[in-house]
Amino acid sequence: MTPYGFGILGTGMVAEYHRQAVAATPGARLVAVAHPDPARRAELSARFGVPCLSEADLLEHPEIAVVSICTPSGQHAAQTVAAARAGKHVLVEKPMALTLEDADAMIEACRANGVRLGVCLQRRADPVFQTVKRALDAGDLGRLALAVLSVPYHRPQRYYDQAAWRGTWALDGGGVLMNQGIHLVDLLVWFLGDPVRVSARAATLERDVEVEDTLAAVLGFEHGAVATLAATTASEPGFPHRLELYGSGGGVQLLGESAVAWTLAEPRRAQVAPPPLSAGSSAGAGGDPRGIGALGHRRLVADFLAALRDERPFPVDGAEGRRSLEAVLGIYRAAGIGAGVGPEKPAGRPRGA
Repeated sequence: MTPYGFGILGTGMVAEYHRQAVAATPGARLVAVAHPDPARRAELSARFGVPCLSEADLLEHPEIAVVSICTPSGQHAAQTVAAARAGKHVLVEKPMALTLEDADAMIEACRANGVRLGVCLQRRADPVFQTVKRALDAGDLGRLALAVLSVPYHRPQRYYDQAAWRGTWALDGGGVLMNQGIHLVDLLVWFLGDPVRVSARAATLERDVEVEDTLAAVLGFEHGAVATLAATTASEPGFPHRLELYGSGGGVQLLGESAVAWTLAEPRRAQVAPPPLSAGSSAGAGGDPRGIGALGHRRLVADFLAALRDERPFPVDGAEGRRSLEAVLGIYRAAGIGAGVGPEKPAGRPRGA
């Protein structure tokens, strides 16, 4: 069986997750990475163990079938379109784009060139969240009434200062919700559907950035359920995200990637066995972006490769990635921010601790 050759655009922290995921996936092989600065290519080639090329040379490489896009978010759309036109399948990091128009262009470019588009919303590949999804679809929780989502993360000022694109509208596309919270917004959309009513408020309380570091929202869904969402990167030392789902038949409480409570009104009628319960969870990505681990990317890359081989749909394709982006942009509109318009800052300069 001929392995699928992978190329990675970008060489930052998330590119390392993709490198590990490709290395751990049977039938996948990393061929090259790309970086725009020729002066750094020798160093990066040694680090990744493969040639480091220009973007153009990577896209033209005949042994590369799949391109992982791990660059700043504002570059995703143009690079996806270029990769599709070069005949490469694309696995793009979240958010897939910064506007719905760009997301649509990416989807169309991949369709027109006969290649597949996947979006790295890897929590959909986690067994705990997949169990929740099956239980919801089976009706084990009855009619959903309420979801409660909190994302009390910590990202210090040095996190934003280490790269000029971080915390900017042009290349980051937003703050805590677009960069960190979109993974959890994606779970809300997956579990409850697309929100049809939104109210929100955003603020930049602590960090010296263009975008929001704190946001709260209330979402309404088509079948009547309501969700509350609160997210920040100004909560030191950072805490695990929490997602709670309550319906007429019971409730589920998730902390990080663990289920801490799974209580049903009539457990004997349940269609889906609950996952093992945990007493708690470390802060994980809440305290440090490196705390996310590579397991989710490994699952996602393996599933993407299997979808290519089996010629079946990939569960987190461009259309699904677009849904989470649309939800985030809708929350930004409700908060009066986005497209270069940041929230008002309190009097005085943010502390930037």
